[in-house]
Amino acid sequence: MRKLELKFTNEDGKIVTYSLENPIEPVNPSAVSAAMDTIINENAFTSTGGDLIEKHSARIVENTVEEIDMEI
Repeated sequence: MRKLELKFTNEDGKIVTYSLENPIEPVNPSAVSAAMDTIINENAFTSTGGDLIEKHSARIVENTVEEIDMEI
């Protein structure tokens, strides 16, 4: 499964990550940046370290799971 991770810096200077499953691909960097700006400007999310104050980064993460047949 692929996820879009949005990373922000909060008031305490800590990095806060929000993940969105199954992002629209190909990812539009301008749209992601604009969405992150909106999240900050609207104060849409908070964290234990205070409000989100700036964008840190964004990335696509993919996890692969492979089951192991153990013949139990």
